[in-house]
Amino acid sequence: MANTANGGGARPKGTKLNRAVNERRPAGRGAGRPKGPRGSAQDGARRRRFFNYPRAGKGPIMRWLPSWRFILGSFLLLVCLAVGGFVVAYSMVDVPSPSEFAQAQTTTVYYADGTTKMGEFAEIDRTIIDTSGLPDYVGKAVVASEDRTFYSNQGVDPKGIIRALWNNLSGGATQGASTLTQQYVKNYYVDTTSSYAGKFQQAIMAIKIDRSQSKEQILDSYLNTVYFGRGAYGIEAAAQAFFDKSAAELTVSESALLAGILPAPSAWDPTINPDKAQERWQRVMEYMLTDGYITQEQYDSAVYPETVTTQTDELYGGPNGYLLRMVRAELEAKAGLTPEQIDTGGYKIVTTIVQKDQEAAVAAAESLPEGYSPNLRVALVSMDSTTGGIVALYGGSDYLSNQVNAATDAVAQAGSTYKPFALVGALENGATLSNGYNGYSPMIIDGTSYQNFQGTSYPWSNLIKATQDSINTVYLQLNQDLGPEVTNEVAIRAGYPEDTIGMNNYVQNVLGSASPHTIDIATAYATFSAQGTRHEAHIVASVTNAAGSVVHEASTTGEKVFADDVMADATYAMQQVVNQGSGTAALELGRPIAGKTGSSSDNKSAHFAGFTPQLATVVTLFQTGPNGEEESITPWGDYEEITGSTYPVEIFNSYMSVALEGLPVLDFPERSERSYTTGSLGGAPEPSPQTAEPTFEPTQEPTEWVNPEPSDEPTYEQTFESPAPQEPPEQETPVTSGPPDDEEKE
Repeated sequence: MANTANGGGARPKGTKLNRAVNERRPAGRGAGRPKGPRGSAQDGARRRRFFNYPRAGKGPIMRWLPSWRFILGSFLLLVCLAVGGFVVAYSMVDVPSPSEFAQAQTTTVYYADGTTKMGEFAEIDRTIIDTSGLPDYVGKAVVASEDRTFYSNQGVDPKGIIRALWNNLSGGATQGASTLTQQYVKNYYVDTTSSYAGKFQQAIMAIKIDRSQSKEQILDSYLNTVYFGRGAYGIEAAAQAFFDKSAAELTVSESALLAGILPAPSAWDPTINPDKAQERWQRVMEYMLTDGYITQEQYDSAVYPETVTTQTDELYGGPNGYLLRMVRAELEAKAGLTPEQIDTGGYKIVTTIVQKDQEAAVAAAESLPEGYSPNLRVALVSMDSTTGGIVALYGGSDYLSNQVNAATDAVAQAGSTYKPFALVGALENGATLSNGYNGYSPMIIDGTSYQNFQGTSYPWSNLIKATQDSINTVYLQLNQDLGPEVTNEVAIRAGYPEDTIGMNNYVQNVLGSASPHTIDIATAYATFSAQGTRHEAHIVASVTNAAGSVVHEASTTGEKVFADDVMADATYAMQQVVNQGSGTAALELGRPIAGKTGSSSDNKSAHFAGFTPQLATVVTLFQTGPNGEEESITPWGDYEEITGSTYPVEIFNSYMSVALEGLPVLDFPERSERSYTTGSLGGAPEPSPQTAEPTFEPTQEPTEWVNPEPSDEPTYEQTFESPAPQEPPEQETPVTSGPPDDEEKE
């Protein structure tokens, strides 16, 4: 009987079943697919997604939790990225050149001996040294305090970095690099940075440096760059600042104290926070003992060290401030150094200043008796006439109180210190010491009436007598015959600047209307001292860089500007100023001295310029008002009038008595043979004993001829319109200058 359950027919079996299935399948769908379970439509629905998140087939909570495969894969990916990033960064980050700040050193200025310090120039206080010569415990103290893993780490401390990162993220105090090498990188190469990118860069540099430099090299550089407080960078400056000794002399305890306060050197300075400083010292001592850097005996015997009192040294305070400013200016002008180089280059500057001479100059200038005007200024310049080196200079008592250097900035009328220039010019142009003129007073020259000091008239006087007694009317006639422009030209050749205030071509210029700086007079008289060889005045003898190479030396060869016979005769005449004239007080020095006194109109300046064959020294007194205007010097003490033969000579003697110590007593050259016969320049003939006819008609009857006692410079009167004064220099400079007033005396 037939089975009707399957649509009335029997169920297909075997190949018939397959055939039936194929016949029912829509055309083109599933064609060619492999047979079996994977080829089914149900299996296609079950295929997994590429990114199975949220996870399919999981509960409402679990489906949102990452699988362990996802977590592991992400971690491995991050590791790969980190390693790859580090490799790339390592290859890209280069160790730069050391920063200028890290290499900056203190420039030190020395006296002429090259060993006694005069002062320093520094943007920062640092002296770089070779730390291999220090006691071993100096560096070990820093290691114990700052990085106990220094000798074992690879430049970075991963634990320290993580600890610092966590502390910073959690709101704690910001922490910097944790290893000594990283600090070294920060100080020496890249200055400072607080960004995480910057710290990552520093870490890479630290690793590179650790691989390329020894631990000893890294520690050496660290010790020379790290800041210890009190403005001191590096171990040498720190030893000086805290203990007034070199780093090589530091004890274990002193080394531990310096190392202990490194994290906060200003706040933990023993003078500011002694308790914290001692706590840090104790900590370092214990670490040094634990780490084997010191013995138990060293630890037990250690005593907390005493530091020197903090001092605030004013670099330019006192008289030496003027010297240091001159040194600095000369380094820029002659050595070609920039201000930055001076402050950071670590140069050794040897000056020409002799310490004992400088101290004598200060003592002499500041030894005036009480009673002088508070507006009085004193200037002194002393030069080695064989080199041009300034061996002593007094520009004032305190640079910080008055920045105008009385010797190099301020000017004052030269007075009769100018007369030797006319003498030298005359000797060059046909005159001899035997030439002479009548010395009437008053005397009309070119329509102007002039007179000698106190109206004294002199008989005919040769140039020796005229120089000895500083006879105005004689020198005016000489200058008229010579030409005032020649006198000025001689002054310039001797050492005066061409732009000297008041240097005009009027006949009265011989009386000293020009207003030079005291150093200009000293330069000129040093030329006389050197018998006609002019040297450029200088205060810097040599400059040596930090590497030990000499980069500048002053020129000392000089230039011959006057003939020997001219100088011999001029010097002979100036010797008589000391032997018989207004400068006789200098005879107490007990050796040959030549010179000239000089005072300006109305006693607005007073000079003594004297010299030996080795040394020329000029002393100037002048007085200025509150706004720098010139004033007459107020008399005081033993003198009713302050002239070149008073306090200037006294200061000269006081100073030279010290400066000449140890120098041989030398004679000046003999006067020339030609000086005994009259030359051709002009002048009045020497009268015979029976003749006394004057060449120039006086404005009044001559007074009785006298042989006056040595006196100060004669005065004169002038009735013509004076030339307009020149503009003073562009600086706050007390200027005692301008055309002569009514009087000129010595």
